[in-house]
Amino acid sequence: MQSFPHHYQARATGGVTGPVDVRGPAPAAIETWPPPEFDGQFGEWSPESLLVAAVADCFVLTFRAVARAAHLEWDRLDVDVAGTLERIDGVTRFTRMVVAPHLTIIHAGDAQRVQSLLEKAERGCLVSNSLTAEVVLQPHPVTIATAAAA
Repeated sequence: MQSFPHHYQARATGGVTGPVDVRGPAPAAIETWPPPEFDGQFGEWSPESLLVAAVADCFVLTFRAVARAAHLEWDRLDVDVAGTLERIDGVTRFTRMVVAPHLTIIHAGDAQRVQSLLEKAERGCLVSNSLTAEVVLQPHPVTIATAAAA
């Protein structure tokens, strides 16, 4: 890992109406729209959905590092994140992110230590750590991979 500080850049380009193109250093753009709650397109990426997705993505990547350090053998991690946007004192902001990981592990004997590793990943996620919203971890029961799936 490089020493801190790290710097990240993005550019968003849009007109009076229509989609906004969001680009980072890579050439592929992500097209965004306002969410349906703000009279936008259903099923399209919005700044709100991208933020919620960033929390989910960061959790998976942080868990990878935590699991590697703990020598946990696992198969799959699905993370659902539900963000709550509210208007409080005239300010619209995310107030809560519920992070619901569903982990599939290889060995049943590892199930005892999974909760602490998920909690460690939640505490280490730099995206959720950067938010003022409350972050709540609500893991699903752990699944044990079958021989055919492993």
